[in-house]
Amino acid sequence: MSPEPQTDAPTRRWFLRITPALAAACPLYRVSTGASAQTLSPPIASKITKPPPTPLDFAVGQGPGVHGANSLFPPLAARDDVIALSALTTGNTRREKNRILPLFTMEQMALNQRTQRIQGFMMPLDPGASQTHFLLSAVPLTCPFCIPGGPESMVEVKSKKPVKYSMEPVVVEGRFLVLPDDSYGLYYRITDATSVN
Repeated sequence: MSPEPQTDAPTRRWFLRITPALAAACPLYRVSTGASAQTLSPPIASKITKPPPTPLDFAVGQGPGVHGANSLFPPLAARDDVIALSALTTGNTRREKNRILPLFTMEQMALNQRTQRIQGFMMPLDPGASQTHFLLSAVPLTCPFCIPGGPESMVEVKSKKPVKYSMEPVVVEGRFLVLPDDSYGLYYRITDATSVN
């Protein structure tokens, strides 16, 4: 057993002088007993409330993503010639060992292996002004006021020709793939894509 640490006399005298000063300055430091015991409560107990309910019906990082009111980027405009990314976010998931895998709807499976058009905000996966491999997202991932969606709100794009990076929404057309067990956790991919106006 190790011996008790020895404190020198000046340190002990300093501690004995400072302890009453700390007790007087900090009410939480005081220890009371008996009839004069004080029950401590938070200093702003009357102001503590439960957090407001979230307007989202899904956890952050799941679902289609949400545009913030202060976003400098307008939401994706509705177009009849593209698949809306919101249509891709309606599936469920299942757990398998240590992974979460998607369960697709019949409508989503009907898109598999067919030529489709997708509109979204570009997220480059390589450096450079032009990209051949990138993600399209329902909300711009560079927007500090937006809540990003989950993997169901993104589409991986592999294009034939480089597509110029843009902060504006882009539309690509290519072979659409539904990915039930992707090693990167992605749900959708477009291959042989070309940029469309």
